[in-house]
Amino acid sequence: MVDFEIERYGPICEALLTAVQPADLGPGKPHGDCRDQLEKLDSATVFSGQSIVDRDMAACCESGLWLRHNYLDESHHISQQIPTPTGSYWHAIMHRREPDFSNAKYWFRKVGEHSIFASLYEATGHIVAAQPEDPAGSFLAEHDRWNPAAFVDECEAATGGGSTDTSLCQAIAMAEWQLLFDYCFRAALGL
Repeated sequence: MVDFEIERYGPICEALLTAVQPADLGPGKPHGDCRDQLEKLDSATVFSGQSIVDRDMAACCESGLWLRHNYLDESHHISQQIPTPTGSYWHAIMHRREPDFSNAKYWFRKVGEHSIFASLYEATGHIVAAQPEDPAGSFLAEHDRWNPAAFVDECEAATGGGSTDTSLCQAIAMAEWQLLFDYCFRAALGL
């Protein structure tokens, strides 16, 4: 599974991440109780005054936090202004959740081969192994590495009432969010 300990991201992130489970596959309902905290976000608050070496990655963290709380428009506004593969990754996730599956695939093509893909493929293998009765897990076996377009298809099937189990896709989406957020947080600080 994914090693994601929220306390390592500081008090602001810890407060925003403590009670949010599971990951939504669709747009979800915004968590209104967090809006005030989210509106106060900026790089200084997210990183508790630590020295930021990569402003784009810091902005990616902000986009990810808005997205985690189902504020797709706010997340989109931030991610579409980040001209990097990781900015495109957040942008793609937002469109997958919208749902605008073809647009999500477009943005995933712009991502290319992302640094978290190997870890995400491994984490997905563990998630699928824990739910062996779910035939949707076969999408992983059909590929020898992480395939974001195949996962978009699985999410579309799950949200469209297809045969895919929603809980499997939610667990994978959560692992994806955690890995990507951790990657961005560390990169923003040069770790």
